[in-house]
Parts: sequence; structure tokens; C-alpha cells
Amino acid sequence: MQQSFMKTRPVLPLVLSMSLPMVLSMMVTSLYNIVDSYYVARISEDAMTALSLVFPVQNLINAVTIGFSIGANAVISYHLGAQEEKKANAAATQSLVCNTLHGVLLTVGCIAVMPGFLRLFTTDAQVVDLGVRYSRVAFAFSVFVAASMSMEKIFQAVGRMMLTMICMMSGCVANIILDPVLIFGLGPFPEMGIEGAALATGIGQTLSLVIYVICYLQGRLPVRLCFDPRTFEARLTKRVYAVGIPAALNLALPSLLISCLNIILAAFSQVYVLVLGVYYKLQTFLYLPANGIVQGMRPIIGYNYGAGEHARVQKIYRVALALSACIMAVGTALCWLVPAELIGLFSQNAETIAAGSAALRTISLGFVISSVSVIACGALEGLGMGVPSLVISLLRYTLFIIPAAFLLSRLCGAQGVWHAFWITEVAAAAISYALYRKKVSAHL
Repeated sequence: MQQSFMKTRPVLPLVLSMSLPMVLSMMVTSLYNIVDSYYVARISEDAMTALSLVFPVQNLINAVTIGFSIGANAVISYHLGAQEEKKANAAATQSLVCNTLHGVLLTVGCIAVMPGFLRLFTTDAQVVDLGVRYSRVAFAFSVFVAASMSMEKIFQAVGRMMLTMICMMSGCVANIILDPVLIFGLGPFPEMGIEGAALATGIGQTLSLVIYVICYLQGRLPVRLCFDPRTFEARLTKRVYAVGIPAALNLALPSLLISCLNIILAAFSQVYVLVLGVYYKLQTFLYLPANGIVQGMRPIIGYNYGAGEHARVQKIYRVALALSACIMAVGTALCWLVPAELIGLFSQNAETIAAGSAALRTISLGFVISSVSVIACGALEGLGMGVPSLVISLLRYTLFIIPAAFLLSRLCGAQGVWHAFWITEVAAAAISYALYRKKVSAHL
């Protein structure tokens, strides 16, 4: 299987070699998120508000498709480490087939609910119209998103991080180029407005999938897809879903959080709803690169766990934690040094910039400590322990922050919502570390 380097190479160089391509890919993805929002904001502030309100549902689609793929990634890595090639092939095949079906269901369901969903947060007919127009185009590509995510995690499970980076970056770069072309109608292309932003995103995601398929057909993967009905063993399917469902819920919880916070903030001003949307675009520059560390760590931990290399599992966790903390420290510094400039990328309104600057400085107090929870979640998923990982995410995205945001908003206004972020991260980090130690010591 030619994967033994995962248990023989020194840990720090191994984690860096697996993570850096993913970190670079995530930074380009972050840039795409920023550029996409930058151009949408140039249409109007209503368009940017609509994009912010659509984001939770768009995140839900990504959560379901990525989460299930993470489940397959963990199972594939484990069986590779245990030298069980047929089971690794079966898990990869199930990931692609089942996730494509997920994409079909998400397309139909999410497009159907969007008008009613948007009206929960605004009575502005223009914002609702813009949100519906964007989502209809963007969500039509959910099947391609689902298949692309499955291929991404299959490639990562076998350590093909450079190929994954190329595929991901190709889609993101195409999206960045197409955004102004399709939104504003440059050259021979018609001006499509907010639908152009959605179409650019869909084309980029489809391009990534096409490149994954080409690389697979060229025989660059030790895992092979086999669509024989006998491949779909119920026991293996349960293992994939046992990790995939908690992972999907982990990723979906921010959608619930954002929706709840939008309701709280809308009672003060729509400006704060926009600020929250901008924050979640900006924080991708931190949490997506940190997720790149997790993506590099996850197959290594799974492989070494399957191979019985328990001491290496612990060392991999510590190295990944240190790397993530460094990324978060840089983000904290930026939020304190140039917050107005960051918010100014999305709004020229002085009130929005002032409110956003205060929000960034307050929220960023919890960035570094959040590394503990982020890496603990990823490590537990790599070990196939989906439920403990879900518990950590529940603490961060619902059980702590939503009640804290509600109570503090009654005491401090909208600023109280921003304080709820760092308070939650401190409390969640303490529990996450204790939970990780307990679960890992019981299984290693």
C-alpha cells in the first residue's frame, strides 16, 4: 500500500508535509470567501446582508457532505494502517455513492426552504429576493460539492496532500477569477449580479471534482473504487456513519449558532447582523488554515492508531496543537492591529466599521485557546471517536455560547454577544482537553 511513511517518518516533518499543502489550500479557500464577499458587497449592502443570511444554510450543505466524507476518511486510514486493502476500497466507494445521494437531497430541500428561512430574520423584501436568487443557483451545485468532498477525503486518507491541494486551489482560483467577470459582466459575459457570484462558486467546485476524477483515472491512488453491490457491507456503512454523522453535526452547529445570534442581534440593529456575517467571512482566514492542520493530522493519527503506534498518536496531537496555536496567535494580532481595515473591505459605512472593529477585538480574545478544542475534535475523529468530538462542538456552538450570548446581550447590549465568544472558548477548552485525555487513555 506504500503508506508506511506515516508511521516511520519523524512526527514534526510528517505533520508539516501532510498539513502545509492543506493549510495553503485553506488559505486560498479563505481568499475566495473574502473575494466573493468583497464583490457581493460592491453590489450593495443589502446583497452582503443577504449573503450573510444565506451562509448558515450554505454551511449546512458543506457540513453534511464534508462530515460524511470525514467518516470515510477515518475508516479508510484505519484499514490502510491495518493492511486491509479491500475494506479501505469499500469505504471509499461507499463515501462517493452515499454522499452523492446526500447532495441530491440537499439540493431539493435547501432550495425549497430558503424563502421561509430568510423571512425569519428580515422583513426587507429586497434582502429576501437577493438571498433567494443567490441560493437557487449556488445550491443547484450541491451534488457536485458532495462528490468533490468525498474525493478530497479519499485522496487525503492515502496521504496525497499535494494532489488535494492542486484540486482545491484550481477550483478556488477559478472562482476568484470568475467572480468579477460574472457579477459585473466583463467582456462578452452578461452582468448577472448576485447570481453571478453563485455561479462562479458552483463552476469552481465542479472544476475541482473534474480534476479529482482525472487524477483518479490516471491511477494515482492506492485505493480503488469498486461499485460491486457486495462492496456495501452494512457493518462498514455503520462505521462510516458512526464517525460521519457526529462530524457533520460538528460542522453544522455553526449554522445553528449563526441563526440564533442573528435573531439576538437583529433586535438591536441590522448592522450587527452584517458585522456577524463579515466576522464569519474573516475568521475563515484562521479557522480554515487550522482545519488544514487537522486535515493533515487526521489520516496520520488514524493510520498510526490502526498500526498500534500509540505513542506516535500522542506526539502527533501535541505537534498539531502547537501549530494551530501559532496560526491563531497571528489572527489575534491582526484583529487588534487593523480591525477597521478588515471590516472596511466589506462596508464603507462608518457605523458598521466602528461596530465591527469592537467586535473583532473582543471575539479575538478566544482565538488561541480555541486551538485546544479544534485539535481535540480533529484527533478524536481521526481515532474514530465521533461522539466525544460532537460533545466538544456542542459545548462550543450551542450549550455554552447561545445562553451566554442571550444573557450578556441583556446586560451589555450587542457587545455582550461578542464577549460570549471568548468566554465560551475558555470554558470549552478546559472540558475538551479533559475529555480528550480521558477517551484517549482508555483506548490507547
